[in-house]
Amino acid sequence: MALALEARAMKDDVMLGDTPKARKRRRKIKETPTAGRLWKHSTLADIEGLVGMEEIDSYFIFTLVRNPWNRAVSYYHWLRAQAFDHPAVTLAQNDDFSGFLSHPQTWHALRATPARHYMTDARGDELCDAYIRLEHFEQDVTSLEKHLGFQLQLEQVNASPRNADYRSYYSDRDAAFLADICAEDIARFGYRFDPA
Repeated sequence: MALALEARAMKDDVMLGDTPKARKRRRKIKETPTAGRLWKHSTLADIEGLVGMEEIDSYFIFTLVRNPWNRAVSYYHWLRAQAFDHPAVTLAQNDDFSGFLSHPQTWHALRATPARHYMTDARGDELCDAYIRLEHFEQDVTSLEKHLGFQLQLEQVNASPRNADYRSYYSDRDAAFLADICAEDIARFGYRFDPA
């Protein structure tokens, strides 16, 4: 998504993340005092200072969401490939998926970051015009494309070498455990462990 939008970015557009244009523009925002960390997973609350609340109120705000069972497997495999010093990296690299998932550090992090967490501003208001489920992208992206005035052309990048069927990583117990941890997003977005 970031690459698709970046292709149409104007020279004054602010971009966060690790795409080529975002990396080149980091120096423009480096000294900007903000409420939180500026990175590709910044929350609306984090970016206060980079843009004002009045600006945020005027934006079309959207985010991508993912089946929580798939999200946890992706997170685990991403951590295993990292080289920076962080407790989550160490945990993923030294434990199997079940041990990683059941560790309090992991489930506290997952429980604390449902989709609305990223879309909540510094005032505590949830602001989101479109939650786009990756598994239902064509259906959910229509309001964003209508707002943009063009259809997005997305390519798959950063494909993981892991097994594409996230269910193969779960025991019945682990699947039920994650259902409890991520109950908010599962209910809100109609997710199931087994694909429809």
